[in-house]
Amino acid sequence: MKDVYILGIETSCDETSASIVKNGTEEIATVISSQIDIHKNFGGVVPEIASRHHVKNITMVLEECLEKANMKMEDMDAIAITYGPGLIGSLLIGLEAAKTLAFLYGKPLIPVHHIAGHIYANSLVKELQFPLLAVVVSGGHTELIEMKGHYQFEKLGGTLDDAIGECYDKVARVMDLEYPGGPKLDKLAATGNPSYKLPVPLKDDSYNFSFSGLKSAVINLVHNEEQRKEGIRKEDLAASFQKVAVESIVTKARKAIIDKGIKNVIVAGGVAANNGLRTAMKALTDELGVELSIPPMKYCTDNGTMIASAGYYAYLDGRRADLTLNSKSQDTLK
Repeated sequence: MKDVYILGIETSCDETSASIVKNGTEEIATVISSQIDIHKNFGGVVPEIASRHHVKNITMVLEECLEKANMKMEDMDAIAITYGPGLIGSLLIGLEAAKTLAFLYGKPLIPVHHIAGHIYANSLVKELQFPLLAVVVSGGHTELIEMKGHYQFEKLGGTLDDAIGECYDKVARVMDLEYPGGPKLDKLAATGNPSYKLPVPLKDDSYNFSFSGLKSAVINLVHNEEQRKEGIRKEDLAASFQKVAVESIVTKARKAIIDKGIKNVIVAGGVAANNGLRTAMKALTDELGVELSIPPMKYCTDNGTMIASAGYYAYLDGRRADLTLNSKSQDTLK
């Protein structure tokens, strides 16, 4: 079978990235231009600023990726692009670049859902084994998704309010941790003792999550301690928050694994880089005797590699888009 080379482009938030992947599993070259240092001054991503920097960076990123791979656009079999969900302005920059290249070089345009990209990042580690449970944890999503084959997504449950990554960032901000706060909170938690009592959210028999109550509990705790002129033990609060947040995800994942008879589990999304969650998911899957796959840290955060990998399987599935393809700030995985 002829090798298939996919160019993947990702601009859903504040990373401008392009990658070339062979046969969905072999990374040939990847370039990522991050805006973390820019948005750090604002304590979070400013959509308009993110869009402007995508405009500045997209051409350079694409050229550098092709040069790094020692390949030309003519060598690509298709162009995969994140069309959503994400920041609409940021998405449009990558989409217009992808549509322009598809038109100029006569290449198929493959639309890729951002979460599908995170799921297929695991294909860069080892071949996906079905049926599987995807535990999707990111700044905008917290979902349990069952897959019985490639591009067969069945959502079992999801967050009813805040996503886990969003909750981490808001709690980190309350604790005066520098942006991006999630990774810093994770690191701080490893040094603390979970001595603060926090509520475990949505303890029911569903596959759904809720993190707004946990976030509010931390905010109230910090406020009350400040009112009493007592200092917060940051490392202990970080450990307490992380213990409850991770427990919530692991408990729901356990239920889904047992209920559905799952033998393969993958973790996907930016929060897959969280060491506390990685350790807890490893302990869970070891206990239940199921296989676990978590991408390396470099594939957890937004990158073109995951889009190119997902694009390969979408390409085999016959998924194509024409030049009327538009970005979507919100969209259901299907």
